[in-house]
Amino acid sequence: MTFAELDLKPDVLRALKNMGFEDLTPIQELAIPPVLEGRDLVGVAETGSGKTGACGIPLVNMADPGSKDLQALILVPTRELAQQYVSELADISRHCGIAPFAMYGGFDMSIQRAKLRDGVQILVATPGRFIDYVWNNKLTLSGIRTVVLDEADEMLRMGFIENVDDILAFLVHDHQTLLFSATMPPEVGRLADTYLTDPVKVELTKDQKAPSSLAHHFAMVNDRLEALHDYVRETTIKQALIFCNSRSGVDRLFRQLRERQDGVDLLHGGMEQTQRTAIYRGFRSQKIRYLIATDVAARGLDFDHVTHVINYEFPRSPVSYTHRTGRAGRMGRTGVAMTFVTASETRDLDRLLKTNQVDPVWQGDPPRNAEKSVNGSGKSPGGSNRRGGRRRRSGGGR
Repeated sequence: MTFAELDLKPDVLRALKNMGFEDLTPIQELAIPPVLEGRDLVGVAETGSGKTGACGIPLVNMADPGSKDLQALILVPTRELAQQYVSELADISRHCGIAPFAMYGGFDMSIQRAKLRDGVQILVATPGRFIDYVWNNKLTLSGIRTVVLDEADEMLRMGFIENVDDILAFLVHDHQTLLFSATMPPEVGRLADTYLTDPVKVELTKDQKAPSSLAHHFAMVNDRLEALHDYVRETTIKQALIFCNSRSGVDRLFRQLRERQDGVDLLHGGMEQTQRTAIYRGFRSQKIRYLIATDVAARGLDFDHVTHVINYEFPRSPVSYTHRTGRAGRMGRTGVAMTFVTASETRDLDRLLKTNQVDPVWQGDPPRNAEKSVNGSGKSPGGSNRRGGRRRRSGGGR
């Protein structure tokens, strides 16, 4: 299906054409029509599937440019996702006279107050900052027609669910509620059951939890740092996100990697917002080639040029793996996810392969139990040679 087949305003279609959007992704094809009809919706889809457009396009289409009232509220877990969301909304609404705006901590509240007074039809906000603003400033909520909970499972992980409950309790008038998530843990299911009315349910990850356009590479290593140096030297990488599990790990690897590579920077939650914003923009503009990050960069952010995600440190959970690796291979683009594994992490690896239904491509010899967890044969997928059977070039993201 193409966007021209939807009941969208000419100015929205014009903006989408300028953005190079023609065909809908599966989540957009299933979600946009019921959203335009005013239905509540639960959308569960892999990261990188086009959920931002599935939400943003109908919201812009439904907004009334003749009213300065706040008409749509989108709650997101991180500042970076708020910035990205409002950037895409600005592109979609370029010819419509609709004003989107992002509200998050670390940004001068007086500026936010002035912007909202001028008129904002679509507000993207982190839950804590929105509650803080509502308690300390006058903000009319009665004009809100649609509330969106995006990356709901990440808001649960970050401890925002109580804030989300409080915000939804403010909205006593009838409104449309949309919930998007990559996974559906019980507490997110409770939110849906409590606040959504007869929702349309769209689920694209039931049979395949791993992003389908990725090649999932794994390597058993003794020395992570030397393995990373070798991999970067031997692989054709346009742009890579390199993940560590802690801020201290990011800082340490940044110092070590920049001694041998140019175009290296870092991103984590302990940095000032101005720094994070500058780095985020530098990475999007490809001034930064290797970005070392904690999971703060793993949710919802869409970097068009990322060809490789490197799990320098093994992710803490299968869900974390899904969201990290989803930064590459987004919306049909191909990519490579390389994960370094030490001997002490083989049990976690076994759980990851089973839970995420990943078809692993081994760089070198795989651990025996990890092989069995996928195909039960004790052989590497697709072959039986001692170097891991089927081998792909490490630059397979192309």
